[in-house]
Amino acid sequence: MNVLVTGGHGLIGTALVASLVGDGHRVVRLVRAPDPSGPPPPPSATAPPAATVDVRWDPVHGTIDRETLARATPVDGVVHLAGAGIGDRRWNPARKAEILSSRTASTALLAATVAGLDPRPGVLVSGSAIGYYGDRGDEILTEGARRGAGFLADVCEAWERSAAPAADAGIRTVLLRTGIVLAAGGGVLAKQLPVLRLGLGGPIGSGRQYQSWISLTDEVGAIRYALDTPAISGPLNATAPEPATNAALTAALGRHLHRPARLPLPAPALRLALGTEMASELVLASQRVVPQVLQDHGYTFTHPTLDAAIASVLGR
Repeated sequence: MNVLVTGGHGLIGTALVASLVGDGHRVVRLVRAPDPSGPPPPPSATAPPAATVDVRWDPVHGTIDRETLARATPVDGVVHLAGAGIGDRRWNPARKAEILSSRTASTALLAATVAGLDPRPGVLVSGSAIGYYGDRGDEILTEGARRGAGFLADVCEAWERSAAPAADAGIRTVLLRTGIVLAAGGGVLAKQLPVLRLGLGGPIGSGRQYQSWISLTDEVGAIRYALDTPAISGPLNATAPEPATNAALTAALGRHLHRPARLPLPAPALRLALGTEMASELVLASQRVVPQVLQDHGYTFTHPTLDAAIASVLGR
C-alpha cells in the first residue's frame, strides 16, 4: 500500500508510520516542513520508491506542494491526524479558535485535494474524538449516539463535516472518534506517570466520570483495520471495549506501579487551574464510549482490558 498520512510526527502518527513501514508499505507524509533526516522525494515517477516521502503543506494558507505530491501518487489510502493539541495550553478565545481552525481548515484542504486526485484513493480515515458525545454520565455511547453539547462537541462536529468533499467524491470516509490513548511516551499518561510514581496521584473530581481509553497499539490497529476493511465507513469509535471510570483507571495505574493512588484532586482546584470550561469538558466530563463498529466487523483488540493495556505500556 501507499498511504498518505498527516500528523505523522505526533504520538499516534509516529507509531502508525512505523507500523506501516515495518510491514513494507510506503508512506507519504504531509508535513509543515520536510524532515531533513528523511529521504528526498523520488526525482521521477520511475525512481525506486523510498519508504517515506515528505510533502510540504500549509493548512493555514491552504497550500500543498502539488508537484511533489503528484510524484508520490497514486495513494491507496489517506489517514488524517493533524490538529493543534486540545490539552496543551489553557483555553482562551484565541486558543479555542486555533483548536477549531487547525482541524477544519486542514481537513477541508486535504479532503478537497484527495477528491481531485486521479486516481482517487479508496479510503480516507479522518481524525475526530469522543468529545463529539459531550458529558453523558453513565450512558453507553455507540457510534449511533447523538452528538453532545459544549465546545469540544462543536469542534468534532465541524471537524467531521469538513471531510465531506472526500465522501462526496465517492471516497470511503471513516471518522475516527478517538478516546484517551494510553502510551508511556506521550498523551495523558506522560503527564500522570511522574506524579503517580511519587505516590501523589489519585482520583480527579468525584472519580466517577467514565474515561474511554485505548492503547496506542490498538489505536494504530484500529486505523489500519479501517484502511483495510471496505465495509467500514462513517463514525468509528477508537476506544477499548471496557471504558473505565477515572477512579478505576487511577487505581489500576497505582496498582501496576506499586504506589498508592488515593490523593484526590478536587474539581474546584482543577477548574481554578485550567478554567471552568476546559476542566469540565476535558477532564471531568463522563463519556462511556464503546467500539461497536470495530466489534461488529471483527476487530480483535490486542489490549481489551485496562490491566492488559497498562501492563503493556509499563513494559510489564
